[in-house]
Amino acid sequence: MAITLVNPSGLPEIDAYRQVSIATGSKLVFIAGQVAWDAEGVTVGEGDLAAQVEQCYLNIGTALAEIGGSFDDVAKLTVYVVDWTPDKMPLFLEGVSRAAAKLGGTPVPPGTLLGVAALDIADHLVEVEATAIID
Repeated sequence: MAITLVNPSGLPEIDAYRQVSIATGSKLVFIAGQVAWDAEGVTVGEGDLAAQVEQCYLNIGTALAEIGGSFDDVAKLTVYVVDWTPDKMPLFLEGVSRAAAKLGGTPVPPGTLLGVAALDIADHLVEVEATAIID
């Protein structure tokens, strides 16, 4: 595995992610922001943040699998959520948890969550991009 995730002493331990990832692989992979589209380009979970988060993570998993990787290879996630407020965190974490159950692991690489005014299509509530390192 090319990624080691750690929570350094002196920084808070966050359940949803680790503070640092150490990458040692040979291929640097950038996955474009994934929205809640299925394989046919149909929006999954219209109006449902948890369902859309789940689909975004599953799409990243699909992209990684295509190149011989998995979420274990993700060094960093960036998440964009429309009209973000902290009270949406339980829905966000529910979506991550559901995706983790389907992906067979808990995706906890370092991440940044940003609130945005809008995304490409009005029905999209979240977009997730990933950087991965593959051996």
